[in-house]
Amino acid sequence: MRKILWGLAITLLVVSAAILSLQAPTQWQPGEVVRTPQDRFNNLPDYPFAANYKEISGYRVHYLDEGPRDGSPILLLHGQPSWSYLYRHMIPPLAAAGFRVVVPDLVGFGKSDKPIAQSDYSYQMHVDVITTLVRELDLRDATFFGQDWGGLIGLRVVADEPDRFARIMISNTGLPAAGGIGGWVGYPLFRMAVWAKGDVNELAPEGTDFSFASWVAYALTTDNFDMENLFQTATSRELSKAELAGYAAPFPDEAHLAGARIFPYLVPSQLRQNDRAMREVYDQWSKPFLTAFGDSDPVTAGMDSLWQERVPGAAGQPHVTVQNANHFIQEDQPERLVELLSDFIEGS
Repeated sequence: MRKILWGLAITLLVVSAAILSLQAPTQWQPGEVVRTPQDRFNNLPDYPFAANYKEISGYRVHYLDEGPRDGSPILLLHGQPSWSYLYRHMIPPLAAAGFRVVVPDLVGFGKSDKPIAQSDYSYQMHVDVITTLVRELDLRDATFFGQDWGGLIGLRVVADEPDRFARIMISNTGLPAAGGIGGWVGYPLFRMAVWAKGDVNELAPEGTDFSFASWVAYALTTDNFDMENLFQTATSRELSKAELAGYAAPFPDEAHLAGARIFPYLVPSQLRQNDRAMREVYDQWSKPFLTAFGDSDPVTAGMDSLWQERVPGAAGQPHVTVQNANHFIQEDQPERLVELLSDFIEGS
């Protein structure tokens, strides 16, 4: 009996150590970076905006800051593998309406510094960097809009600085969260599922359903990270060659791709931290909260209802499903998003 108990105890220790070793880091240090040559961004269609930079925690972070400085601020956050170029059709009308429009490039994307090592990217790093940017720009009474990873990061930023934000609007995004044992084992199990996929060189083989684990494995291992095809696949309207080249501009070679490759792998890497944000902030969030998800996004379908049911500030809001809108809804329906944002701010 004693041997059995000792065996169980040792097994428990080994399993616990394995689970702990597979958790994502919450502490980080800046790593070696590359910067995309400026000429890659010359003459991009519909992107005439002035570049702004801030040094944050060892990284040079690029951001757009358009419209009157005393205007009501709107923080727009992109996801993976896009950059501030994604908002090029939304920025001018919002700025013309008198809003201050702030659009950062996440570290690893756009004109921001790009750590070379995938291990230098973490969910926590991105939250910390954007939170610092919000503080340094002293945004107050702000509106947050996020899509894809922009939501995953931005919702945590708002949770860190809730008094700076007056309202939230999200599209095609979420905040993967779990408490208890699920919060501890979720990411290790996810990592194992991705490892089991091995090398994946074709994003969506004909006759197969979309699999998030396969997408993650593809991003990590494919020999040809086809940026242009990825954007066209996730957008309903036909993008021009110049527009597709604009999305590929920040990534001239493999050294610049570490962030784009590792980001999907990090999606469920802070389940416990996100659960805390949900319980401590969003379960009590009484300020306006609006969802505007696309009708054709295979990644986040149905996630809008979770926010509508859980967040007090979502009650009674004019939530909408945007028609003819795929995952990159900013490409498919920018005018509709501008209309919704403007009405939301003015109405609330």
